Amino acid sequence: MGFQEFLGNSATVTRLRESVRAGRFPQALVLAGPRGAGKYTLALMLAKAVNCLNPTESDGLPDFCGACRNCTRIGEASNLDERVAEAVAAREELRDADKRETRILVQTHPDILIVPPDPPQLLIKLGQVRQVIHAAWYRPPVEARRAFSIFTSSAFMKEAANSLLKVLEEPPEHTSLVLLTENPQELLPTIRSRSVVHRLGALPVAELDALLATRRPELKPQQRALAARLAEGAVGRALTIDLDVYLASRQDALVMLRTALREPDYSQLFHATESYRAGADGQQKTINLLRAMGSLIEDLLLVIAGTPQLVRNLDLEAELMRLAEGLTVDWIDGAAHALAQVEQGMRRNLLRSLSLDAMAVSLNRS
Repeated sequence: MGFQEFLGNSATVTRLRESVRAGRFPQALVLAGPRGAGKYTLALMLAKAVNCLNPTESDGLPDFCGACRNCTRIGEASNLDERVAEAVAAREELRDADKRETRILVQTHPDILIVPPDPPQLLIKLGQVRQVIHAAWYRPPVEARRAFSIFTSSAFMKEAANSLLKVLEEPPEHTSLVLLTENPQELLPTIRSRSVVHRLGALPVAELDALLATRRPELKPQQRALAARLAEGAVGRALTIDLDVYLASRQDALVMLRTALREPDYSQLFHATESYRAGADGQQKTINLLRAMGSLIEDLLLVIAGTPQLVRNLDLEAELMRLAEGLTVDWIDGAAHALAQVEQGMRRNLLRSLSLDAMAVSLNRS
C-alpha cells in the first residue's frame, strides 16, 4: 500500500511528494482533473503521507505505511459515496428545525475534514465553510501533524466561496485546504491565485484498455474499448464504470436526440422521461442521463468537425453520422446550454421529467 497504487500522472505525484519531503506542503492546494482521475484518492494519500506515524520511502520519496492509526482512519473515508449517504441518513433522523441547520460533512479522523456538496442542491454551502474555518482557526491538530480540509467539489454557493476566501488570505500554519475540481475556472480567481494548482492529466485510451484487460477481465474487447473511451482518460472512471447503467441512460438520451433531430415521437419521449422522478434515486438517474447526453452531443460535434475516429460511443458511429447530417456548431452550442439549464434546474428542485421534456423540445432544429 502506498503511492505505487496510484496510476498515472507520476510527474504531478512526484512534485507533491517532494513538497512533503521538504516540509513545505501547500496551505491551499487545488487538484484539477477530469471526474474519476483520482483527485480524491490522491488527496487522501497526501494526508496519509503527511501524517503517517510510521512513514516509509519508495523511489526515494516519502510514502505512507497504510497500517498505522492515522493511515487507517484517514483511509476509512475512501468510500466517499457511502460516507455521504450515512451522513445524509443521519440528518434525516433529526428534527426539522435541526435538519435545516445541519450541513453534510465526513470526518473519520479528528483532524481530517471532508466537505462534499450538500444535497439536494449539490453545492458547497456557507455552513460547511464555516465549519472548516472554525476547525482551521480554533481546533489545532490533536493527533495529526497537519490538519486537512478537503473540498470534493468546486461548486460553491457565492456566500460560501467568499467566506472561504477569508481563510485563504490568512491561512493557519497547521492546516491545509485541498480543493478538488474538474474545472478550475469554477473557482473564484482570488481563490486560485492564493492556491497552488496541480493538474491530473488524461491517460491514453490504449493504456486504459490494457489496464481494463487486467483489472476487469469480465469485459469483452468491444466493451473494454467503449469503457476506455468513455473514461476520458480517467483511471477511476474506467475501473468503476457500470456499462449497463450507462447504456440504459444513453438509450433515453438517444430517444431525446431522435425526437429533436428526426420525425418527432413525443409519446416515446414522454414514456422515457416520466421515470425521472423526485428523490435521491431519481436525482442520480437524471445525472447519469445528462452525462450520457453530454457524451453524445460531444460526439456529434466531433463528427461535424470531421474527426469521427475520435468519437467515444464507437458502437453508435453509424447512427451518430446520420444524426449529425445538417447540424451546425450553433446547434451544438444550444444543446450544451440546454444541458446546463437542466443541471441548474436540478439544484432548484424543478420537476425533472418536465425539465427533460422541455430540453428535448428545445433541441428541435426545425
